[in-house]
Amino acid sequence: MSFELFVALRYLFSRRKQTFIYVISLMSILGVALGVGALVLVLGVYNGLTTDMRDKILGANAHGIVMSHVPSAFEHDTPALLERIRASEGVTGAMPFIYTEVMLSAGGGVKGVVLRGIDPETAPSVLSMLTELRAGEARDLVREGTPGIIVGDELARRLGLFVGSRANLLSPAGQKGAAGYSPRIRPFEVVGIFKTGMFEYDSSLAFVSIPAARDVLGLPPGFLSGIELTVKDLFRADETAIRLAEELGAPFYVRTWMDMNANLFAALKLEKIGMFILLAMVVLIGSFSIVTSLVMLVMEKTRDIAVMMSMGATRRMIRRIFMLQGCIIGLVGTLLGYAFGLGLGWLLKRYRFIKLPENVYTLDHLPISITLSDVLIVGASAMLLCFLATLYPARQAARLQPAEALRYE
Repeated sequence: MSFELFVALRYLFSRRKQTFIYVISLMSILGVALGVGALVLVLGVYNGLTTDMRDKILGANAHGIVMSHVPSAFEHDTPALLERIRASEGVTGAMPFIYTEVMLSAGGGVKGVVLRGIDPETAPSVLSMLTELRAGEARDLVREGTPGIIVGDELARRLGLFVGSRANLLSPAGQKGAAGYSPRIRPFEVVGIFKTGMFEYDSSLAFVSIPAARDVLGLPPGFLSGIELTVKDLFRADETAIRLAEELGAPFYVRTWMDMNANLFAALKLEKIGMFILLAMVVLIGSFSIVTSLVMLVMEKTRDIAVMMSMGATRRMIRRIFMLQGCIIGLVGTLLGYAFGLGLGWLLKRYRFIKLPENVYTLDHLPISITLSDVLIVGASAMLLCFLATLYPARQAARLQPAEALRYE
């Protein structure tokens, strides 16, 4: 053990003349611990909510979409195009789709919906929400007689629909007759109901088979809006998209989930930075207490400092003593904050004793997802603030003149 560390520990744990310095040191430790614990816990909740929202968005949407500047580009040899996309590096699944907006009418009223025509066989491998329907299965979309439709839970509740109910889809494109254009109306039977937890999807999204969507819209047999795909690495989807776009060439282009939800996740990231800065102020308050306790300790130990310098201790060694003492206070506070934040986070994740109203939020409990990177960044920030707080008191202690300090002793 070095001389500086030995003296710093001795000063920190030895009995002092003034109990008030003990109290300030304790408040410093508690301030740092509270700030670190709050940061770890709040960032864990933020990560949990963001992850849950991302999973729900990606459950109803693919990781990427292959589009075309020429609408008829998908009508030529679609199976071969699908095979090229699936064979591309990083792509794990692909599915053709049709996207449009229509009116859905039932006994409970009329509602505008986003209609998506999908392939019931390949869709569950691309859209995870179709594997966890509250009722029915995706393959029931293709059936004898009346075609099937899958609707969201909120939409079904609003229009009074359930599995087996009949509903009509009205396309504004319509058919041209002697009296002008008239809406195209087709009957459907509800074969499934899904619930994502996001009101936007549950209240205005419906799925039918691709042939049924073409029939409602009056589209040619080979028409497609695009091809949805999934990738191996979710967070490197942009790299896969660039590579796939180069392989396919014009007139095709690829958009990823990052592009389509850029504004949402940019806003969430900004909120995370704001919360970090706000809660870091708690750690900063604790570091101010470190300044106070060290300044008072320097005043109390003036005679000891003068004696050590008279015996050969350099100013650099004196400076290190008080810097180490402040860093030890910060380290103890950071470790206590870790214990508080990680412990409470584990309890919340394990027992879920904080419940959320399910009709307001996308889930019924407070989610926790604490990452190692966040924990390390919080700890490093706390230690940096505590280290900076030691600079002034340590500098003042090193500037002490032994002769002046011992003159009246």
